[in-house]
Amino acid sequence: MTLRRTLLPATAALALSLSGCGALTSDDASGSSGSDSSDTVVAGLYPLQYVAQRVAGDAFEVENLTQPGGEPHDLELGIGQTAALSDAALLVYVDSLQPAVDEAADEVSGTEVLDAATVVDLAPFEDEHSEEEVSEEEHSGHDHGELDPHFWHDPLRMADLGDAVAERLAEIDPDEAESFEERAAELRSDLEALDEEYSTGLSDCEVRTVVTNHDAFGYLEGYDLELASINGISPDAEPTPAALAELQDLIDETGITTVFSETLVSPQAAEVLASDAGVDTAVLDTIEGLTDDTADEDYLSLMRSNLATLQEANRC
Repeated sequence: MTLRRTLLPATAALALSLSGCGALTSDDASGSSGSDSSDTVVAGLYPLQYVAQRVAGDAFEVENLTQPGGEPHDLELGIGQTAALSDAALLVYVDSLQPAVDEAADEVSGTEVLDAATVVDLAPFEDEHSEEEVSEEEHSGHDHGELDPHFWHDPLRMADLGDAVAERLAEIDPDEAESFEERAAELRSDLEALDEEYSTGLSDCEVRTVVTNHDAFGYLEGYDLELASINGISPDAEPTPAALAELQDLIDETGITTVFSETLVSPQAAEVLASDAGVDTAVLDTIEGLTDDTADEDYLSLMRSNLATLQEANRC
């Protein structure tokens, strides 16, 4: 159990097409050769795309490297994505979340790069993971290091990213600087309102502990919740019998009613724990990407849906 406070430049001219929700597929291709006059911003995954779209407005087209329904951690860049990265004006990503994008950010030339980890003050993972757990997670490609990259569950950190995107886009397109600043301010206003909804909505919960499938919701602890995860930082790790037994004890002690599984990953571990403990299951959206079921949603509506789910489960 983990308890927490817890490319390569393309040289060919290729034609770029999008697959739903602005995501680039491995067969997509890019149309220009060089980013000096590019009107494209590329984001590593959906939350970053959302911020960039809100700030850029019509001045830039914002594309997502991760396809709808895809697991962002497991992203592998195809020809279309690498071409788009080479030709983009700006890449927005978060270090140590998507290894393929990390590598691309180090190697791409002619494209501005904004690492969200440098502007949103990432929080550390609170507890040390065991050597066995770390080894397994590194082997599976989900080693996030000492800082938690899932910052988008904190609306105020998302607002900070919006300000940084506005500043960087103003350097690329000075004529639109005022518009970028205005849109970033509008985004911040929306996100501050969302933060207030979370603060108020979770202030009087009878149960203040949340058990999730993996350690992707730690920033919710900013709302006086305590997070426990079955699989640590890797959604694909296998929980040990001892960890499951410890979580069952926690559920009994705290009156937890619900074990949460997540979108984009298997619910099996959460369902097994819930069944053994005699409690319900529910789904929290990691908001790492949209799916067919959430194609008409956006960051704000998904966050509000998660809030309602938490309020019901924790008797708020």
